[in-house]
Amino acid sequence: MNFSLFIAKRIRSQKGSSFSKVITRIAIGSIALGIAALIISMAIFEGFKQTILDKIVSQTGHIQVLKFDMNNSFETSPLSTQRNFYEDLKNQDYVSHIQPYTQKPVLLRTDEDLMGLVLKGIDKSYDTLSFKRNLIEGRFIAFDTSNYSKEIIISQDTKDKLRLKVGDDLLAFFLQDPPRQRKLEVVGIYQTGIEDFDERLVYCDQGLLQRLNDWGDTLVGGYEVFLKDFDDIDVLYDEIEANSDYDMYLQKVTNTFAHFFEWFSMVNKNVTIFLSVILFVALFNVVSVLLILITERVTMIGMLKALGATSSQILQIFFQNGLVILWKGILIGNIIGILFCLIQDTFKIIPLDIETYYMSSVPIAWNIPLILMLNFVIIVLVIFILWIPSIFISRIKPIRAIRFD
Repeated sequence: MNFSLFIAKRIRSQKGSSFSKVITRIAIGSIALGIAALIISMAIFEGFKQTILDKIVSQTGHIQVLKFDMNNSFETSPLSTQRNFYEDLKNQDYVSHIQPYTQKPVLLRTDEDLMGLVLKGIDKSYDTLSFKRNLIEGRFIAFDTSNYSKEIIISQDTKDKLRLKVGDDLLAFFLQDPPRQRKLEVVGIYQTGIEDFDERLVYCDQGLLQRLNDWGDTLVGGYEVFLKDFDDIDVLYDEIEANSDYDMYLQKVTNTFAHFFEWFSMVNKNVTIFLSVILFVALFNVVSVLLILITERVTMIGMLKALGATSSQILQIFFQNGLVILWKGILIGNIIGILFCLIQDTFKIIPLDIETYYMSSVPIAWNIPLILMLNFVIIVLVIFILWIPSIFISRIKPIRAIRFD
């Protein structure tokens, strides 16, 4: 058996509650807690970012294509879905989905209340899967193939202010020439937690707005474009804009909701600093523990040197024991971090105020490549710092070490 490996195993197998045992447990705990904190912190931050982004994109898409005009109201001008641009955009490899929509200001009235909102018309091509994540009561609109549906989805905020519930009827008034009204049934309640949507938007069949505007079935207020890769939004925005018609203009979600993305950037910097501090503390503790273990074994080091062992062989003893500490710490840390994330993701044990945080519980994002990268970086860094004790071991003189107490 290898000399260094044999001595390392003998040191680890020593019985009793020696000081080195306590220090070893502290080192393992330090690495474990550091890794667990890093995994949990990254999962929560990515969860926050992804949840808010999903809520925003589910309502607007990544890029909106609109008719260019001088209209500053909430009402959209008509664009045709029979344009070559629309068909070409649908067939692009980087586009996962494209859906038309139309917006129109509306006054919703009940027997006791009146409220001004923006009515967003959608059709059967709408991405219902993303929207249903925010649907907290009722169902989605059932589109009528022969006529337009007389159903409406309102927000929880609108429901509370107008004192409505699923199944209730209301009157929708449209201020146009001539003024018109329609009786609609509330079939669903949504809640994103984002005021820009919850306090402003309600949803109906796009066919209703097309009829009110005297548009044909091919005229809509705009297109919402969903990209396959959000990270490419800046490049693809420029490409789509370059190929768009002269009377179109584009809005990308990073500009429309710039305050959210500025917040993401700020939090990302703070999280990076926080994670760096945790990592530094964990690595510092490992170095400190190794130096304490070496100090406790100074006499043994002196005797081994006196018997002919080289500094390299002695370093291997502490290096191998350090690797054992590392593997145990990493294993325990991953178990703690992943188990916590799994419990939170499944049972939502930590609630949040949706009006403050835009979600009802602490979100968890499972980014396995990021977790693997984190483990790899920690392994490399710890292995690197395990060689630091070689500086001290090489300076230990056998005579002084044997006399050391």
